[in-house]
Parts: sequence; structure tokens; C-alpha cells
Amino acid sequence: MSTSGDTIAAIASGTGRAGIGVVRISGPLAPAMGRSICDRDLPVREACYLPFLADNGEVLDRGIALLFEAPHSFTGEHVLELQGHGGPVVLDMIMQRALQLGARPARPGEFSERAFLNEKLDLAQAEAISDLIDSSSVAAARAAVRSLSGEFSAHVAIIQEELIALRVWLEAALDFSEEEIDFLAEPVLQQRTINLISQFDSLLARAEQGQRLRDGLTIVIAGVTNAGKSSLLNALAGVESAIVTDIEGTTRDVLREEISIDGVPLHVVDTAGLRSTEDLVELEGIRRARVQMDNADHVLVIIDATRPELPPVELPDRVAQSVIINKSDQVDEHRLSALRDEYGASLCISAKHGQGLDALKAHLLSLAGHDSAVEGVYSARRRHLDALYHAREATDAALYRLRESTMPELAAEELRLAQQSLDQITGRFDSEDLLGRIFSDFCIGK
Repeated sequence: MSTSGDTIAAIASGTGRAGIGVVRISGPLAPAMGRSICDRDLPVREACYLPFLADNGEVLDRGIALLFEAPHSFTGEHVLELQGHGGPVVLDMIMQRALQLGARPARPGEFSERAFLNEKLDLAQAEAISDLIDSSSVAAARAAVRSLSGEFSAHVAIIQEELIALRVWLEAALDFSEEEIDFLAEPVLQQRTINLISQFDSLLARAEQGQRLRDGLTIVIAGVTNAGKSSLLNALAGVESAIVTDIEGTTRDVLREEISIDGVPLHVVDTAGLRSTEDLVELEGIRRARVQMDNADHVLVIIDATRPELPPVELPDRVAQSVIINKSDQVDEHRLSALRDEYGASLCISAKHGQGLDALKAHLLSLAGHDSAVEGVYSARRRHLDALYHAREATDAALYRLRESTMPELAAEELRLAQQSLDQITGRFDSEDLLGRIFSDFCIGK
């Protein structure tokens, strides 16, 4: 349980004028504050329509008061919610009345932090609250709801239980290593570890899609000079952000645009044309282009339909790529079909005239997981993915030790490290600095 003995208050509704506004209070003084503000003892979990009073009895507003007793509340503490009219001045008067009665202003995310500390939510669920509020698409909102309801945490818990079971098996084998039975040689031990790695892969697929929905996708546009990369950037952004000319090598630096397609954020990067050159400025542009490609989520390789050729430099193998045939308006359908087959192109477009852009946008949305075939996408953050990657790598290392029958003590240690990484997702650790960073990004009142 939270050891905090103070009472916090905040305006929990949005800024500006609205039909309804909410002041939320949490802490030991909440019932007494309700008695003072409403001039009566409030029943628990029962909506009461009544006046909200100042200290001199003047009516500040009329609205609904709701009292929740600990531990049956969002924060696990006594909670009072005062729902009045949504004018900023009215809400500020009610807020000042709460402060006058002994509350202090809540920090950003402090209500959710108290819910976490009082074990009403784990850390992944608490973060999902902020993700749900900040959702920019229906798909992102659904992923956040799944995480908030505990589906993500439950999946993590299943893997944790299997890790614990494998650790128990290994520790027992090490403790009784002088017995005639060789527990480490049991084939089922390796198979269970292999199955566990498969569970990691399934969870990672769902979490990676959720992270793309939340944070967006970094798309790098690459190709030879004058393939139409800058024209495509302008077409996607809807503004003339990149200079477009017939002169080869016009784009020599990296250009970035933040765009949104159906609410999904995409970070689109235009790069210098990739070709063999002795120009020092152009060579620097090509070097920067390769850095961007190495750090991209996806690379769009643009092929000029009128002079088709792939970039003369090696593209990163680890980054997924799509080949796009541009300037499709300048060649006939037979030629386009042949080019698609030759280069394995995903789409044919004309960035200059807007042909095929709707199909390209749909393609980008699918890359971001907007209409993913992955079942049950979870809202996830980069720290969640890092923890899952580390846990999977440690489990894979443990499997290697078991297969090689070398130093089973290290296999047990790898599984311990894997479990420790998973603990970071749900918050089974003591790190005040991390908690401070996480909850400081929340809005006040949550």
C-alpha cells in the first residue's frame, strides 16, 4: 500500500469550456472534504446531486458528488469526485475550496501512480491509461484498452510462470547432481525452453505492432537520383517541403516530415539520391542517407519507371523494404507489369500526379499495424520491447547451454536474468527514478 498520508486534488477534465467538469480528490481527507463541501455525509458509491459550498456557505456550483471508500477505488484510497459545470472559473473555485480544506495539488500522473503503488494496477496497465488518452487512431485505442484490461500483463505473467518452472527444474538438477538420475538430460527440458522462446516471439509480435501504433513508424524514402523521392515526400506531406527539379542531386541532405494517415503518426524521411559520385557534398548526403536507412522501421525503394535501376549501394538487410515504381504515368501498362515482376514491386505510383497514393497510404498503414493480421495487438512502449528482447536473448542463451551440456549453472543464471527483465514490464522492482519518468508524462488529474 502507498505510505503517503496526504490528500491530493486536481481538475481531472480538459482545459477550456465544457458542459461538465470534474475535480478529483484522493487521500484520507476525502470523506471529510465531501462533508464540508456538500454540507452532509455522502453515501458510498451513490451519485448525489447537491450544491457545492464555499467556507461561508455560498453556493459555488451545483453538481454530482461521488464518494469511494478505500480500498475500493481507482487509487485504492478514499476518492471524492465532484462533477460540476465545465467552466474554468467554476472548476478553479471548487479546486481552491479543496486546497483550503487541506489537499495539495496533484502532480502529473499522481492518481495513476497511487493506483500502481496500492496494487490496483501494474505498471503496464498504468502506462496504458496514458496511451489510451493519447491514442491517435481507433486501432491504437483498442490496443491500449487491451493493455489496460490486463491482457498484456497476463501474457507476460504466463511466460514468467514458465520461466520460474524451468528455473525450479534446473536448480533441483544442480542440487541433486550427484544422484543417478540426470534431470538435465531430459529432452522435455529443452523442448519446454524452445516452446518458451516461441511464446516470447508471439508476445513480441503483438507488442511491436502496438508500439508502432503508439509511436508511429519511421519511413525512409531511398533510391537513385531523380527517381521522384522528393516529389513523393511532398505528395505525402501535402506541402512543398522539398525542392524538386530535373537536376540530378538536388536533395543533398536529409528532409523530415511528420504526417498522419487515419490518425497513425508516420515519420517520413527523404534522402539524397544514391549513386556513384566524387562530389564531397553529395557523398556526405549519401552517408547520411545510409545512417537514416540503418535506423528506419521501413525503407521505400523508389524506382523510376522511365529509367529503372536499383541504388548502386548496399541497403541494410535487417530493415524491411518495399519497392515502389514511380512515374507510372509515363509508361504503358505492359511495361509497368514487367517492371513489377522484375523488381518485385509492391505498388506503381505517380507522385507528381497523385496516382496510386491512396494505395501507398494503405500500404503504409498496414506496415504500422493499423489493420494488422497479428491478433490481439497490445499497446507497448520502447522500454517494454527492450525488456522482452533482453528476456528472449537470455532464454535463448540458456537453451544453448542446455543443448551443449556446458555449465548448467549459467543456464539457470540466464533464466534468472530473463525473469528479472520481465519484472521491469509490470513493475516488480524498486526504481523511483523510473517511476518518476513514467508518470511525469501523464496529464494532471490522471
